Amino acid sequence: MKLPRDLSGGEVVRGLKRLGFVVVRQVGSHIRLVRGEARVTVPAHGAIAPGTLKSILRQAGVSLEELLAAL
Repeated sequence: MKLPRDLSGGEVVRGLKRLGFVVVRQVGSHIRLVRGEARVTVPAHGAIAPGTLKSILRQAGVSLEELLAAL
């Protein structure tokens, strides 16, 4: 599946929270989420670049389909 180019940082954070991640801190425009041993930093910018989204999904151990289903 092709990575979407229109997901914002807020949408990604919302999806990850629905998948069990918890926000532990925010420094500036970067939000840190944790679930067990998985730690993810999401930029709270407008649209997230596809490469950044791919890195977020890899760090979280979540597939794109799981994230999109949680939105």
